[in-house]
Amino acid sequence: MSGDDAALLGIRHHGPGSARAVRAALEQLKPDVVLVEGPPEADAVVELAADEQMRPPVALLAHAVDDTSKAAFWPVAEFSPEWVAIRHALERSVPVRFIDLPAAHTFALAAAEEHERESGGDAGGEAAGAEGEGAEGEGGQEHEDGTADVRVDPIGVLAETAGYDDAERWWEDAVEHRVADEGGDALAPFTALADAMGALRERYGDGGHRNDPLREAHMRLRIREAKREFERVAVVCGAWHVPALARRTTVTADRQMLKGLPRTKVEITWVPWTHRRLGMQSGYGAGIASPGWYHHLFTAPDRPVARWMTKVAGLLREEDHPVSSAHVIESVRLAETLAVMRGRPLAGLTEATDAVRSVMCDGSDVPLALVRDRLVVGDDLGEVPDSAPAVPLQRDLARTQRALRLKPEALERDLDLDLRKETDAARSRLLHRLRLLGIDWGEQTRGRNSTGTFRETWRLRWEPELAVRVAEAGVWGTTVASAATAKAQDRAVEAPTLAEVTALAERCLLAELPDALPAVMRVLADRAALDADVGHLAQALPALVRSVRYGDVRGTDSVALREVAEGLAVRVRVGLPPACLGLDADGAREMRRHLDAAHQATGLLEDQPIKDQWAAMLTGLANREGGGDSSPGVSGLLRGRAARLLLDDNRLDTDEAARLMGLAFSPGTAPAEAAAWIEGFLAGGGMLLVHDERLLGLVDAWLTGVPPEAFNDVLPLLRRTFSEFESGVRRTVGELVRRGDAPAPAVGAGAAPSGFAAVPDAARADAVLPVLRLLLGLDTGADPGRDPGGATGGDIGGGPGGDIGDDLDDDPGPPHLRGRSQQAHRPEQSETHVPEGERR
Repeated sequence: MSGDDAALLGIRHHGPGSARAVRAALEQLKPDVVLVEGPPEADAVVELAADEQMRPPVALLAHAVDDTSKAAFWPVAEFSPEWVAIRHALERSVPVRFIDLPAAHTFALAAAEEHERESGGDAGGEAAGAEGEGAEGEGGQEHEDGTADVRVDPIGVLAETAGYDDAERWWEDAVEHRVADEGGDALAPFTALADAMGALRERYGDGGHRNDPLREAHMRLRIREAKREFERVAVVCGAWHVPALARRTTVTADRQMLKGLPRTKVEITWVPWTHRRLGMQSGYGAGIASPGWYHHLFTAPDRPVARWMTKVAGLLREEDHPVSSAHVIESVRLAETLAVMRGRPLAGLTEATDAVRSVMCDGSDVPLALVRDRLVVGDDLGEVPDSAPAVPLQRDLARTQRALRLKPEALERDLDLDLRKETDAARSRLLHRLRLLGIDWGEQTRGRNSTGTFRETWRLRWEPELAVRVAEAGVWGTTVASAATAKAQDRAVEAPTLAEVTALAERCLLAELPDALPAVMRVLADRAALDADVGHLAQALPALVRSVRYGDVRGTDSVALREVAEGLAVRVRVGLPPACLGLDADGAREMRRHLDAAHQATGLLEDQPIKDQWAAMLTGLANREGGGDSSPGVSGLLRGRAARLLLDDNRLDTDEAARLMGLAFSPGTAPAEAAAWIEGFLAGGGMLLVHDERLLGLVDAWLTGVPPEAFNDVLPLLRRTFSEFESGVRRTVGELVRRGDAPAPAVGAGAAPSGFAAVPDAARADAVLPVLRLLLGLDTGADPGRDPGGATGGDIGGGPGGDIGDDLDDDPGPPHLRGRSQQAHRPEQSETHVPEGERR
């Protein structure tokens, strides 16, 4: 179709059939200039499309200079008609121009409409041509206030008119499968499509985006300008706009429509894109359901169905599915048969999918989902040349990525780093710096192989939107290091809480930002000196102590951090007992979390006096009285928790723990307060009750003595406590209680608990050593019961000449097991001969 003697080639964005038709039409027309729907600012970078390094899918990225968060994308793939037209023109040295409404107006209009919405006016549309808005009029654009533009889906209407219930299938039959067979006039498909769109616009009006009239007026003006300069003009635009561009209007009317439009300064460049982001499921309004399939249709030289089945078979084989060449042959035959039965000109994606499910996947949708994700949609990531305009930060990031061999990929992958290696340490620094800048290329996850501080595991996935984040972060500096430093310094000043400042100090150490750390430490010291809230101080302490450890692992000078951390630990120790007085149930639970975090952090400090003082504070807390009617006291939850922490650190023996428990269960203590003490004491694990049945007997005796009228109040607390136990622990405790083995509370300190011998059986204890040696692969050729030096079970995990008893002395394990473990594995008792029959 033509408008003012210009050839209007109406297309569907990202349609391989339209792309082939455009290529054939341009070869027939041999235009002097090619006009493409897109922002005119892109004229300055269109020549880069001919660069050898440019590999689609890519996108034009425009952003406002004064606010980089205002950005829009114009993506193209290898099968996009616009890309085909651009490459066709550049290869023949034909000028290419973009004719859509300038992005300078688009962003300004979007800002005005946003302001209108916030002030209570009518809802406006988003940036025209931006990602999420189909230039052909497909779909609708939903706004933040819940309203949406009423849009016409032209393909859906035409498909329904033709008797199809699937618009994609109609498009394949009418365009994708037939355009290659069109003989003679290459413009015939565009004439037919233009007539169809004209009928739709007559029926439904111009009901598209509210900015469509402005866009079409600007495109008409640019077409007239090109006609005055060139004889043969070809226009590639969305088919929905063709009737409007062919409409006879005056220059004055079009200019009057555009008069007074607001504008802002913008910059534009090319950025990599992905097939996944071309999909409709990503939220892209002009997207397609199967970009990977369309790419295959456009690039396959012949027999597309057979070549597709070969790709599917290769993918399934990589995932260990038994697929042979016979499967491929049968799948092709079935797809072609289904196409004939359904009256389709050629087998499409629907037939190919049904054939793959039946033949290669044995009717299962599980492997079929993999085919859809990897092939039908795909994860192809484009590339742009180094000469493309970019902010200095982007160039520095690209150089660093190449130096560290960290290529951005659209497919999600895990990266294990060993920080003892220079390259891995540098990769870790880069990823941490990018996260500090808000560029979440990688997400740190829990490692599978090791939990040591010298290892990190990252999950990497590059999304096109990260290009906008890089542009936004460019205001902080020209390099990743300088930008992260400036951002950290600014965030330290703006951080609302002390805990956020300490977390920032930790991130600065992880990112190795020595210039930012002093500024953050100054803010941290000032905030810590002024903040009197013990809860805030306790929240800040763990991150600070971790920062000291990270500094040691990474070789960073952390003296200042250590001084602040130790000072903060002292302030928490002094302020915590008064803060525990008079708390209600919710306040006590919150303070318990602070107590646990501060205790764990204090245990990581190297200053032994601080640890001793902390233990003394916990002892005082455990021996405090509960609250009464006349004076506030310490909640049983906190007193029980303090006792448990002391017991786990071997600073409280089981006799003293039993005494404290007996006091908590005395008749003068309210049942709810006693239940709270149990919750604090047993929180985190119930193995203590399994291995020390005196404590189990105390709990059992108290529980059976709770008055009926108070039992309903106590039951929720007890259920919450015991629900935290592992299932095996709950089962063992239940068995002990059911057998009646839980002794009475009056059992003496020297008596052995039920189920344990008074004197350890060294022979039975040593019987496990041969199995351990076999599992660890130690001295498999020697006597399994004796080491080369003659000592039974020597050297297991220990140093030269040491035995398992020495290892247990070095790392005694949980305090409630230490006495038995050390007794059972004393070196002088390990020279016991183990009969062959008992070694198993």
